[in-house]
Formats: sequence, C-alpha cells, structure tokens
Amino acid sequence: MNGITNLAMAMVAFIGTHFLLSHPLREPLVAKLGEKAFLGLYSVIGLLTFGWVILARRNVDSSPDLWVAGPGTWDAATLIMLLASILLAGSLVGNPASPDPGGDLRPIGPAHGVYAITRHPMMWSFMLWAIVHMMLWGSVATLIVAGGILLLALIGPIGQDIKKLRLQGNRWRDWMNRTAFVPFAGQLSGRIPWRAAWPGWGAVIGGLVIFLGATWVHPLAGGPLVGVWRWIG
Repeated sequence: MNGITNLAMAMVAFIGTHFLLSHPLREPLVAKLGEKAFLGLYSVIGLLTFGWVILARRNVDSSPDLWVAGPGTWDAATLIMLLASILLAGSLVGNPASPDPGGDLRPIGPAHGVYAITRHPMMWSFMLWAIVHMMLWGSVATLIVAGGILLLALIGPIGQDIKKLRLQGNRWRDWMNRTAFVPFAGQLSGRIPWRAAWPGWGAVIGGLVIFLGATWVHPLAGGPLVGVWRWIG
C-alpha cells in the first residue's frame, strides 16, 4: 500500500466513524452504554483515527503539486486565518444557544459576538483553515487531509441544524432565522446589523494569541513560515 492510499483510507475512517457515531449510531449506543461511556468511546475512536491520519501524512514521502500559490494568495491566507482564529476563540464562550443546565428550552437571546457572524463559528474556523491550506498547497496529500476536514466541518453543522430542528422545533427555527450559516451572510442580507459583527475584545485578543502562536509553531512542525512571520522573517 502506498502512502497516498494509506492516507486516503485513514481520512475516510476518521470522517466515516465521526458521522456514524454522531448520527445513526449515537442514539442506540447511548441507550446501550450510557452517555458517559458513549462519549468515552467516541473520543477514543476519534483519537485513534486522527492519529492514523497524522501518521499516514508523515509517511507520504512526496505528493505531486497541482498548483502553486502566488504571493497575493499567501497574504490573503494570512487575513483569513486571523478571522478563523477569532471565530475559534469567540466560539469557546458565550454561546447564546447553549442548552439550559436544567434542560429547559428557554428562549434564545439575541446573537452577539462571533455568533452574530455565524451561528457555527468553531466549525467555520476549521473550514477556513482547510480552505487556506487547499489554496496554498495544491498537493494531493494536502487536498486529502484539508478536503476531509472541510467536508467534516461543513456537513457537521448542517446535521446539527437538522437535529436541533427535530428536537427543538420553533425555538431552533427562530434562532436560524436570526443568525446566518455563512459568515457575514446575515449582514449582507440586511437581517443582522453590521455593528453586531464586532466579535468583542475577548475574541479578538484570544484570536490574536491563537493566530500568532499557531503561525510561530508552524515552521517548527516542518512547515514554511506563515502569517506575519513570513513578512518579518
């Protein structure tokens, strides 16, 4: 088995088990094992399959480049990754659609912070990461890994919206009507004011820390200089 085939199989296993455990197998397994045991099984399978992806990627000696990014693309990628970092930092706190600890389906408050940009900020941070890597490195290996992450991060929130609609009905439908799936689509359509798109200082500062740290580590992990480090050397 060559390296690319092994990588493709690893990515299929990672994505496939994630979808199976998140949707068709979740309810029967929770009923049989209990919530905590299921989450433990889910985590172990996720770590094992993702570990397979990492090892398979490292064992790809060479992969043909289908395109080469120009300097302008690298500059655009820097800005996109900064936005992705802010979305990720902002998604960690303050989700107005978080379930009530008591289980009550209370009304969801107004969207604010990164949730006024997109109701799925964490998944969009992963999607933007994948898009940037596909833009910059047109190798078959990169397209397999980044394309798989993009597919997973795209289908995941779509499935979540469908599931929430089934479980919560009008409560989630109202939240969907007051937010946007695609970043800034609510502002562009006029449904959400642009002033609501300010993510907040916590998300901005946290995003900057994530962005600067991740891009600084990038060459230490075997990648090229990226982000502002590419500009300053």
